[in-house]
Amino acid sequence: MDAFAPTPPEWTTTATHAHQFCCPRCQSSSREATQVWLNRRSPVMTDNYRRKWQEFYQCQCDYVWWAWSSDRPPSKYNKEQSF
Repeated sequence: MDAFAPTPPEWTTTATHAHQFCCPRCQSSSREATQVWLNRRSPVMTDNYRRKWQEFYQCQCDYVWWAWSSDRPPSKYNKEQSF
């Protein structure tokens, strides 16, 4: 599975919007997903003119969810935050 494929995979059609950046069913993080697809063909502009994308995840519990890239929590590995 190519996370950057231009066309969405079939499994994304049942995705539910997660309002927190984790699986709504089991609260697993995006790092625990078994499949990932990023919808980079349709970015949305934020109020401060930054782009955000839909990120789709198929969780290890088989639940499919999506969230905005801008909702992703900051990484503990990134010392410099750009927002």
